[in-house]
Amino acid sequence: MFTGIITDIGRIAALEQAGDMRARIETAYDTSGIDIGASIASDGVCLTVVALGEGWYDVEISAETVSKTNLGDWAVGHKVNLERALKVGDELGGHIVSGHVDGVAEIVAMTDEGDSTRVRFRAPSDLARFIAPKGSVALNGTSLTVNEVEGDEFGVNLISHTKEVTNWGQAKVGDRVNLEIDTLARYVARLADYG
Repeated sequence: MFTGIITDIGRIAALEQAGDMRARIETAYDTSGIDIGASIASDGVCLTVVALGEGWYDVEISAETVSKTNLGDWAVGHKVNLERALKVGDELGGHIVSGHVDGVAEIVAMTDEGDSTRVRFRAPSDLARFIAPKGSVALNGTSLTVNEVEGDEFGVNLISHTKEVTNWGQAKVGDRVNLEIDTLARYVARLADYG
């Protein structure tokens, strides 16, 4: 489990396709405190550490994960939002995030408003019903509050701090973004289907 509070911006140092995709991610994390098998959310996708060294770790990414996320768009040099798994007793500053991406949204508009940037997304139509104004979503692993929803489109505001400490400062119209809907919304919808 994660919180959607990004704690490092990693960098893709190498990509290899041999069976599954393998990525080497450079990080500022103290890798001596990371175990093989640990889960680290990378652009919102829960990935398992399979190898590591000083300042880097490797993950393997299945074809299923590539097909359901934007990880197939990764290239060497790409900046990646990182979050270590939540530990009992950690502060829950965002919302409960599983790292199981539901689909990919697309940035359709960006407008600066003061120091903030209003970003508008188009969600896959089968996921749009789970997104509500003032609800939470995880976008590329970042816990964000939804401002408005109109059909398949929704908007969020990115404050300057978020743009500085995540890869959101490099976002542009047309980018594909990993979308994880709020777990509560998923269960409420499921109960409503049987209510």
